[in-house]
Amino acid sequence: MNIPERISVRKAMREDVTFIDGRKNVLDALRAMRDGECTSLIVEKRDDHDEYGILTLSDIAKKVIAKDRAPERVHVFEIMSKPLISVHPNMDIRYCARLFRKFGIRRAPVVEEHKVVGMISYYHLVLEALPELD
Repeated sequence: MNIPERISVRKAMREDVTFIDGRKNVLDALRAMRDGECTSLIVEKRDDHDEYGILTLSDIAKKVIAKDRAPERVHVFEIMSKPLISVHPNMDIRYCARLFRKFGIRRAPVVEEHKVVGMISYYHLVLEALPELD
């Protein structure tokens, strides 16, 4: 029997995470996404007792564009998702994929010692889990 190599979330995750203050408006968030070349932003905690949030392009499309709201008049905190399901960097990517399926999510922050250290998505899971493509 051939046992597959264990691949951790740390190996597959994107390390450059873009953060935003929840009081910023959606236009600022879109600029941050463009500049960070990302499709989601982690919304910063307000204090040590708060939780991280997330804002995705899908949130903006559904809650701003589809409702014909002006992005400069909508705050990030109004449309973000919070609290988040997060994963640990040492989690096996197979379990991460199962977690995504179970909860119907597409991405999650990677949290270590209460700090976001990366972002993992189906995109990263699939590309890392596939054998060499060359």
